[in-house]
Amino acid sequence: MSDNNKHWQPQYDSADVALEADKLLAQSFYQYRQLTVTHRSFSGEKITVQRDLFWRPNAVAVLLYDAQADKVVMIEQFRIGTYDHPRSPWLLELVAGIIEPGEELTEVANRECLEETGLQIGQLQHIFKFTPSPGGVREYIDLFCASVNSAQAVGLHGLAEEGEDIKVHVFDSEQAFSMLQSGDIDNAPAIIALQWLQLHRQSLQDAWR
Repeated sequence: MSDNNKHWQPQYDSADVALEADKLLAQSFYQYRQLTVTHRSFSGEKITVQRDLFWRPNAVAVLLYDAQADKVVMIEQFRIGTYDHPRSPWLLELVAGIIEPGEELTEVANRECLEETGLQIGQLQHIFKFTPSPGGVREYIDLFCASVNSAQAVGLHGLAEEGEDIKVHVFDSEQAFSMLQSGDIDNAPAIIALQWLQLHRQSLQDAWR
C-alpha cells in the first residue's frame, strides 16, 4: 500500500534497462531511431521490446509575465506538427528554443526571448523539467517563468534564416486563463505554464512588483 506521506519513487531506474540495439533510421534536423531494450517487469521478470523513437534535443520554454500589469506575453506562429489542425496551424505558444551544446538554460531563455519577442528578461524562475510525449519522443523541456515589461511587446520577430515568422501578443492573465478553458491555447508547454501561473500569480506579484 502506498504511503501518502512520502513522495512516490519508481520501482526501477535506468540501471534496470539494457540497450540491446540502437539503429538510426533517418537523420535530418531531428533523428528517427529504432531501439531494442530489455527492462525489468513489475513481476521481476525481464521484457525485451523494440520501439521507434523520435529523438529531439532538449529545449527551454519560457512563460513571459508582467507582474505589474498582470499580463502575459505569448507568440503566434505556424507549426508543421499542426498543419491539419481543425481550427488553424498557427498556435499561441510560449517563447522556446533548443539548447545548443555548451549552453546554460538561462542563456537559452534570454536568447530566445530576445529573438522571438524583442524583450529583455528581468527575473527568471524555473518551474520544472518535463517530457511532453514519452511514449515515442525523447525530449526534455525545462520550463521557466520570466518577468518582462509587456508595454514593450510589439511587432513581428524571429530569425529569417531559420524560417521564423512570429507575431507577439499581450493578454490580460484572466483572458489567457479563459483561452485555456475554451481550447484556444492547446499546446502542452503553454497549458502547463499557464496553469502553474494560476496557482502562483499572487506570489509572483508579491515578489516581482
